[in-house]
Amino acid sequence: MDDYPVHQISEVVRHVGTSDRNFYDRYYFNCAPRFDGQGQSGVDGPFALIIGLGQYPNLGVADAFAVLRRGDDHLVVRASKALGEDRMDTSVGPFRLEVIEGLRRLRVVLEASPDNPDLSFDLTFTADSPAHLEARHFDRSLERVTFDTQRFVQSGTWSGSVTVEQVRTPVEDHQWSGNRDRSWGVRPVGEPEPPGRRADPAETERSCFFWIYAVLRFSEFVIITILQEDADGARIVEDAVRLWRDPERAPETLALPEHTLRFAPGGREVTHAELVFQRRDPSGGLADPLRVECTPAVACYIGVGTGYGLEQDWRHGMWQGPLTVQQLRRAVPEIAPWERMLCPVDNLVRCTLSEDGGIEEGEGLFECAVIGTYPRYGFHGLGDVAE
Repeated sequence: MDDYPVHQISEVVRHVGTSDRNFYDRYYFNCAPRFDGQGQSGVDGPFALIIGLGQYPNLGVADAFAVLRRGDDHLVVRASKALGEDRMDTSVGPFRLEVIEGLRRLRVVLEASPDNPDLSFDLTFTADSPAHLEARHFDRSLERVTFDTQRFVQSGTWSGSVTVEQVRTPVEDHQWSGNRDRSWGVRPVGEPEPPGRRADPAETERSCFFWIYAVLRFSEFVIITILQEDADGARIVEDAVRLWRDPERAPETLALPEHTLRFAPGGREVTHAELVFQRRDPSGGLADPLRVECTPAVACYIGVGTGYGLEQDWRHGMWQGPLTVQQLRRAVPEIAPWERMLCPVDNLVRCTLSEDGGIEEGEGLFECAVIGTYPRYGFHGLGDVAE
């Protein structure tokens, strides 16, 4: 890449523009059968596959994971390696990623090996909507920048195959869909840092991570929503847009997205969500709002075993040695309530859109986390649960 005129700073490409240890550069994908009248097409029981691959230049690490929810089986394969000098080497042990056509087609592969005998796949993602560059995500904690990230997101279809315990399942474009994103910048990664003042009860009492990330697919368009709020409901980041599959139609900004959530008693898992978007009419006045109701059908606990922070011995960007590959399995009913509460849940949802008197059915991703204090929904402390 250093032979191309792509440099952004007076350094070679492998050196990023900040010395912050938390700089990262990551891929995310989700893949699942579409819903039909009986459930998910072509599979028995809940099925969702989520894949991630990241590089951490200032930590000298690259890692990858895949987590499969199949019935009550939570199956994770994860790998970590020393990051080399070639940033275009997007392989980590049995994982590899190929950009076939930028912003259009990508291939992700997990090869079976003695370390991960139960899950492998060879999948190609083909975009069916334009890539959307989201609002920049920026936040500070005690004057330190904790988030300064950029991301684009895109919906699409999948083809190839997934093999679980030597049973191969074909994946075909007309039956399998999902979304992918690319994000990079600064966010907490690697080994835990000393908390210092952040451990003071006065600082933790109002600690909150409220997060909604939704990519909802309909016949002619995709609605994308991202929200993060503090404990008082103030927006740290918000973005909402309707992307039309017809490339001749301009994206439509959906202003002031509002949420109403219901939770399962005894925890914080969402059982129903309503998103309401304000819109402008051609004269600039307020038009009737657009409403989307979402009902989760498949929950994938993306934080369990994958590196998002629950396990202190395996976090994204943590040094695991020159190459380490691991497989682990959990029974979904045995995932503890505290684990479910302290990580985002990637829900595959059925959704209903109401607009101008009409109704349309859709489906997609509704990722949600309500961690810490969030009084609006009755959570006044870290351990509070829905009644």
